[in-house]
Amino acid sequence: MRRSLLGRIWPNATALVLFALFAFPVYWMFNTAFKPNRDIISETPVWFPDSPTLEHFTTAVNAEHFWSLVRNSVTVTVLAVGFSLVVALLASFALARMRFKGRKGIILTFMIAQMAPWEVMVIAIYMLVRDADMLNSLIPLTVFYTVMVLPLTILTLRGYVAAVPKELEESAMVDGCTRTQAFVKVIFPLLAPGLMATSLFGFITAWNEFPMVLILNKDAEAQTLPLWLSKFQTAFGDDWGATMAAASLFAIPILLLFLYLQRRAVSGLTAGAVKG
Repeated sequence: MRRSLLGRIWPNATALVLFALFAFPVYWMFNTAFKPNRDIISETPVWFPDSPTLEHFTTAVNAEHFWSLVRNSVTVTVLAVGFSLVVALLASFALARMRFKGRKGIILTFMIAQMAPWEVMVIAIYMLVRDADMLNSLIPLTVFYTVMVLPLTILTLRGYVAAVPKELEESAMVDGCTRTQAFVKVIFPLLAPGLMATSLFGFITAWNEFPMVLILNKDAEAQTLPLWLSKFQTAFGDDWGATMAAASLFAIPILLLFLYLQRRAVSGLTAGAVKG
């Protein structure tokens, strides 16, 4: 009984400690964003502000080019995730279902591309974009963000496609469906968990990307939120409340998307199991 009880306690205790370590910086960021200045500079930590304020969020939102940069970040991130999912869905089906010469080499190439650091290619990418006269444009960012998240997206979706029994597809084809119809009506609905996971990864990668936009987009109105956030402390000096408010605004879309897709991924997995 004691061993069984200990076996249940220590994993939960470890999980709680790790959760506290990872969640505390996020809590302190949001907490500081709502504190008045007197609580921020107080010598004793203020865990819960007595009079929360939205002044710091107002300062962050009214910062120069804020809404233009929000539009830029949303545009390049959504387009990159959308393009990568379409290409990866087709490529993963081909790699999982079809047998052709060089298939293993292509998979290995995607693995190597995923391991390669993109920062070492920044100079070469800059020269390509400069020669094409497309600096300070969102098109190169969208293209390179798509390529950046594509390898892992393909490898992840390939595992989900391979996990779907071939008999389901063959059964649909026997009933009169073409291969395309079998893919759309049978396989695609079962890939919801994989699509959610890969779209979340792609969104976080593109949303947080910093070196590429730092090199390619020097114009203030053509930049994205990560670069704006890095310059926020310089623009507002020691205004830690506004800085934390800006960081909170930057993190909110990722947190909301994670909560939404986590719920959808679980429901999609359950629905797929029932249909199978």
